Amino acid sequence: MEFPFGEQVVRERRIPVVDPYDPGTQVPGSWEGPLDYLPLEHAFVASSSSSAPATVTRAQILTDKSLYLSEPSADVQPGDRIRRGGTFDEDAGTWSGGVVLYVNARPEADTNPFTGWQPVVEIPLDMTEG
Repeated sequence: MEFPFGEQVVRERRIPVVDPYDPGTQVPGSWEGPLDYLPLEHAFVASSSSSAPATVTRAQILTDKSLYLSEPSADVQPGDRIRRGGTFDEDAGTWSGGVVLYVNARPEADTNPFTGWQPVVEIPLDMTEG
């Protein structure tokens, strides 16, 4: 499956560091530190739903974004960051620019029990880490 008009989608993951309060465990490092990058093939970020809540004083439209993966077993987990677009700096070994969204939940990729067919997995994304 090719997306001739798509943008590059990259999974960013913080490198684990030793927990200073419990040296026997590891915790995610800083987003400012070195990151593990994984370009996601056959993936795209798109709107999943919109709602239009209205109050007495104003109306707004809220749009949710999701990551769609045609490979349900792709290495994307809660706590990861997804970057759509942007550029890779070969010298620094880092990505910059584009739109940055966060993975806070990783739903299962359901399989049809009658045919075994498994469609794309939809992973909801947030604008803020949480």
